[in-house]
Amino acid sequence: MQPKPLICFPLATSRVHEACGANAFKFAAISGAQNHTRVLWVRQAWQSDILHPIGLLPYYDPSKTLLAQVKNQVEGLTVMEEALRDGSVSLVIIELDQPINLTVGRRLQLAAKTGKTTGLCIIPEGMGSNAAETRWQCDPMFDPERADSTLMCWRLIKNKSGTLCDWYVRWDATKSNPADRIVVISPPGE
Repeated sequence: MQPKPLICFPLATSRVHEACGANAFKFAAISGAQNHTRVLWVRQAWQSDILHPIGLLPYYDPSKTLLAQVKNQVEGLTVMEEALRDGSVSLVIIELDQPINLTVGRRLQLAAKTGKTTGLCIIPEGMGSNAAETRWQCDPMFDPERADSTLMCWRLIKNKSGTLCDWYVRWDATKSNPADRIVVISPPGE
């Protein structure tokens, strides 16, 4: 069976998207690899885990990432909105731990449109803004036939401009072009 082509990825510019699930951070790193020259990653300072640059290395050059640690989510959303509006970075990623209301989501969309920048909110499962352009459920998969630790299932669970679908993808770091490193494969067992 021929795999379905991956639509809505790379993420549309001038829009804000959401990702959730166990592989949401990997989805964000892969999004950073997709022809983004500069990435701003916004995190709350109270979080005990850290974003380590070496973890980004399999996906893209971590020197292209600026990490902003903020006091709380409100400050983080302010930083994201200003960065989206400014347009000096091509991708702004924020880690959220609380829902955002429609007004805040709409402000982010308007800022992204003004700055021609892409935004990505990493959200807990079951949470999301009605203003998001797309929402992706990103989970790791295991296929005993392939024994591939990079296999993921990306489910497009919200799409304002098209249909919903799911894809089984794997990351192939051996390809020289970042746009070719996402390989869509048939579902496990097919």
